[in-house]
Amino acid sequence: MQPAFRFRLLATDGAARCGEITTPHGAVATPAFMPVGTQATVKGLLPEAIRLAGADILLGNTYHLMLRPGAERIAALGGLHKFMNWPHAILTDSGGFQVMSLAALRKVEEHAVIFRSHLDGTLVELSPERSIEIQTLLGADIAMQLDECVRLPAERADIERAMQLSLRWAERSRRAFETAPGGTMLFGIVQGGDVPELRQTSARGVVDIGFHGYAIGGLAVGEPQSVMLALVEETVPHLPAERPRYLMGVGTPEDLLEAVKRGIDMFDCVLPTRNGRHGVAFTRRGPINLRNARHADDPRPLDETSSWPSTRDCSRAYLHHLVKSGEALGAMLLSEINIAYYQHLMQGIRDAVSTGSFARFHEERRAEWARGDLTPD
Repeated sequence: MQPAFRFRLLATDGAARCGEITTPHGAVATPAFMPVGTQATVKGLLPEAIRLAGADILLGNTYHLMLRPGAERIAALGGLHKFMNWPHAILTDSGGFQVMSLAALRKVEEHAVIFRSHLDGTLVELSPERSIEIQTLLGADIAMQLDECVRLPAERADIERAMQLSLRWAERSRRAFETAPGGTMLFGIVQGGDVPELRQTSARGVVDIGFHGYAIGGLAVGEPQSVMLALVEETVPHLPAERPRYLMGVGTPEDLLEAVKRGIDMFDCVLPTRNGRHGVAFTRRGPINLRNARHADDPRPLDETSSWPSTRDCSRAYLHHLVKSGEALGAMLLSEINIAYYQHLMQGIRDAVSTGSFARFHEERRAEWARGDLTPD
């Protein structure tokens, strides 16, 4: 028997929370950052390294996996966990965001979104029911409803139209999920762009439909951080405290810290690995650009106090050399350094919430980032 869905709220400190989600593939400690495994891989990283860094859960991408290699093929090969050699929890997004951002000649209709694949131009139809079917075939522990995400800035009328369509699709996604395997779960998504009252309406609507957890979507799409955080503050009070809250596509370490302060439990973002591939490391002293010439003769590590070997043992001069030479190892090392830092940050947040010291932790982290990196000797 698979374990039933369960979210345990273990501690709170102000609006910040820590808890645990039970899934068929293990427990997920929250607040949690999910590395993004877009095409059944977190780019440049072995699954063992991701787990060793502290990740309990990865994100898989429905849009990319349904186009290549195909959900039915992955199911025939034993499901996504076996396919990518990740025996722990997986959340899959619904594919809606990628349809809006990547697909050519897309057309949104009431029954589905119709688009041409960015790979070969094949015409594809993605309905709420098909999205849930694909995520079930992949074997996701946590699936997401299909929604329509509009780019900001946008006219209020377009934002409201997409929000109402997403609510109708939420209801259809919920019905389609009724035959999903026991122990798996489905999250609803709050939309509403940058209009607070539409966010509130959407939140009330998805809660009325009823989901295992609730996501805030359609943010971190170019709006200022202050706007994003204000909309989180508007939305969170309308979401039930006994369910996990997921801020989709976010973000920088500062974004994570500030969103946790406002009651968010889950995050995903490509930033750690994308920045790593472009020569940027995240550390307790803030981001460090290893392309800069000042690192060329610096024998010091990125952070001598880090528990992650590459952060502590590789010299800046070596990492600079790898990045400037275009060596694959440079991208791999910096990607794992960044994932490890994000997981270390989340563990620190969980510890601080558990001990009632989150305010001090928040202040200390912000002060350390503000001081910046060490100057060369």
